[in-house]
This record gives sequence, C-alpha cells and structure tokens, in this order.
Amino acid sequence: MHEEQPKGPLRYFAAAVMALVLCTTAALAVENGERSLIPVGHTVGVKLFSRGVVVVKLPEGTTPARACGLKTGDVILECGGESVTSTEQFQSLLQENGTEATELAIKRDGSAMTLSVEPERNDAGVCCIGAWIRDSMAGIGTVTYYDPETRTFGALGHGITDGDTAALMPFGSGAILASTVKAVKKGGTGSAGELRGDFDLSGDVGTLYANTSCGIFGTVTADCPLTCGECVPAVEPKAGPAVIRANVAGDAVEEYTVEILKVLPGAADGREMVLSVTDPALIAATGGIVQGMSGSPILQDGKLVGAVTHVLLSDATKGYGISIGTMLEAGEKT
Repeated sequence: MHEEQPKGPLRYFAAAVMALVLCTTAALAVENGERSLIPVGHTVGVKLFSRGVVVVKLPEGTTPARACGLKTGDVILECGGESVTSTEQFQSLLQENGTEATELAIKRDGSAMTLSVEPERNDAGVCCIGAWIRDSMAGIGTVTYYDPETRTFGALGHGITDGDTAALMPFGSGAILASTVKAVKKGGTGSAGELRGDFDLSGDVGTLYANTSCGIFGTVTADCPLTCGECVPAVEPKAGPAVIRANVAGDAVEEYTVEILKVLPGAADGREMVLSVTDPALIAATGGIVQGMSGSPILQDGKLVGAVTHVLLSDATKGYGISIGTMLEAGEKT
C-alpha cells in the first residue's frame, strides 16, 4: 500500500518518536477542548460480514420462503434454534432439519419476529426455502481520519448497504486491507465512475467494530501504514473554498480543490454539504467524484471539516459530504 520503509532500530525509533509526538498533540488538543485528528485520504479494501444472513431477493411463484411470510430485507438470525453465521452454514442447518417445519428467528425493520418455514427438496435433493441470501460485502473505500488518542478510524462517511435491498448491512464483523488504485472508470452524466484497486491479501490492517449510516468505524493494527501524518483540528464546515485528500492513482494521496456550495446541518444520509470539484487535475483523472472516493477527507483552512459521501449522477463534478462532527458522533455511539 505504501512504499516499504527501511527496517532496523532507526525505523522503530523514528516510529516511536512519531507516535509520541502525535499522542502529545492529541492530548494538548483535548485539553484545549478541541478534537484533533489525522486526515488520511487513502483507499482501503473493505470486507464486512453480516450478523445472520440477509434475504436479498425472492423468486416469483410459490416458495416456502413466500409461504412463511419471509420478505426481502429480512435478516435471518436463527434456524431451528441455532445461530446463523453464513450462507453455507444456513444451508447446512436446513439439510439437518430436512422438510419438517423449522422456526426462523428474523429481524425486520429492527423488530424481532419468528416464522415457521417448511423447506422443500429441489431436483438435486437439497433442502431449500426459495430465497437468495447474502452474508458479506466487499469493496473499496477511503479512510477519512485516524484518531491517535484512541487508535480508531472512520471511513466512507456513509454505511455499507446491500446492493439489492439498499438496506444497511447488519454488522457482524469486518476488516480493512491495504490497497492501491490500479485503474479509474471516469464518471459522466448518468453514469457513476469508480476506483478499481488491488488489495493486499496478506493480512488485515484494521478491524471494524461498526457499520452505521454515517460511516464505518474500527481500530488499526500496530503496523498499520495509515496512521502517519499531522493532527489537525476537527471543526464544522462552512460555505467556501476547500480541499479534499484523495487516492485516485497508485499509492499517492493528493490534495484537490473543491468548493463547498452549501451547508445543510442535520441533513440525512450524509448530505450535509453540497460540493463542487474545481480542480482540473481531478476532473481530468476521474471526471469528478467517483465510487471509492467516499470518505475522502474535506479540509478548510487546514482543519478537518468532513468527508465526501455521494456523487450527483447528473453531474459527476458535484456531490455531497458529511460533517466531521456527525461522523464522530456516530462512531462514538457504537
């Protein structure tokens, strides 16, 4: 993800000094009543595993799933009294129970329910209920900030949602992986662009503890390369010039100019700022804001004010952002 650093005592001494400086800076900021964070702006691979399995689609016609009242978006938590941990394990539980009526403990719109389903055998003799289910998601996103005081980070600025149901994935566990950007699909009118990355599968660099509508949050490993940089104050945004930090090529994080056209405090779904990309280099590289840039930190006057969250399909140079205050509050509530 980052260039390999020289190994040896000098490297570790330098790292220790850097950590001490960052922690001291953060402590001073807290004493002064001001939160201090490191704006990151680097992409990561994200993998998230749900608690239970999510029903993403029901086929047409009569199926056991439809007959028992199962709906798209339901989360199956238990089958026959056993906790459901993955799609494969759920299928195994169905085989064990056979075609006898089986209780499903589900969550629907935040409420717990129990349904009774009678699985059927398909042509291959496998017991099934007639529903497409999902237990995980993976993709690329951008880390917004790292807090050296708590060793926590926030990323994306919005939640990870299921692509079929648009519902927030129920959080079970997750992690982030080091990544580099290998290609960009440019955004255009009516078409969202995207970053395409290479992930380092040799090990995780952080562990997630929450998936919220305002971002994903976690802690980093001791050797995570995302923790370098200077702390800056975290303040509320205002209309006017700003910059975003983004990783849209290789391993490099660059600053690009944007304009905060409007601030909408308290707006839902990470749309508390209306942004316009003004940097010719970023427009040339990506067309504006693209998928994978979600979480790119927004700075004004050297202070962290928020993160990029969405792009306007009608104009890829414009999009939305969430305030850093809202993001921090979401991370602390979990």
